[in-house]
Amino acid sequence: MMPVQPKPAASVVLVRVGSEEAVEVYLIRRNRGMRFLGGFYAFPGGKVDEADLAPDALARCRGITPQTADAGSSTWDGLPAIAFWMTAVRELFEETGVLMACDSAGAPIDLSSAAVAAQVEGWRRALVEKKSALTPLLAGAGWFYDLRLLRYLSHFITPAASPIRFTARFFLAPVPPGQAPRLILEETSEGFWIGAGEGYRRFQAGELAMAEPAEYALGYLAQFDACETLWQAHADGRHKFHGIVDRIEFYGEGYDWATGTWRFNKPPWHP
Repeated sequence: MMPVQPKPAASVVLVRVGSEEAVEVYLIRRNRGMRFLGGFYAFPGGKVDEADLAPDALARCRGITPQTADAGSSTWDGLPAIAFWMTAVRELFEETGVLMACDSAGAPIDLSSAAVAAQVEGWRRALVEKKSALTPLLAGAGWFYDLRLLRYLSHFITPAASPIRFTARFFLAPVPPGQAPRLILEETSEGFWIGAGEGYRRFQAGELAMAEPAEYALGYLAQFDACETLWQAHADGRHKFHGIVDRIEFYGEGYDWATGTWRFNKPPWHP
């Protein structure tokens, strides 16, 4: 039997400075009834929609262009690389209510107004219910996709034996000023912040079920001593590890995934 063709997808790893660890991430738990990884802990995300590829959508980006979306190529999986960035923003909005958008001057949107917050929540529901795409809603308000906050993290392809497959790109991002992710029960049953190291330890203890993209992301992020160092490490626009079928490739030797520490030869972003 021929393997199922993987569908392009994108996810966002929200990151913040932690109280007990240098880096905390926002995890969601997928509803148990979902066909793909039901009950697993993961990051907000989903498959690329046709609307994410539309010329009017790609033209409404700030911070990233189709030519700069990837340092090595302008296409990923036969699609414009920037479409994955667009999907990341849209899926994050749908699943957490966090909207990465800015006005024509590049200023982040202000959701402190109850009226604006209610309007934006109406947009989110319209997207989930397939009543509208995000681009015309942003255009009507004079806003743009703000891709400046995103940093490319990793690329994973679901194993060929799986009946449901994705070729997924993962991005890092801080939470935009004045916003916070919230639990939305349409597809998730939990949503919470956790230290990257603590999340990885709980995965190893069998307390948090995860697929490889979340497992390796937590193990990788646990090494960083500050969010600033993390951003610097990803300023080059390239992913730092990727998984294809059952193989993991990591750009850096000497990293101990079990402990989240370097055994030798510090990575290039460390002084």
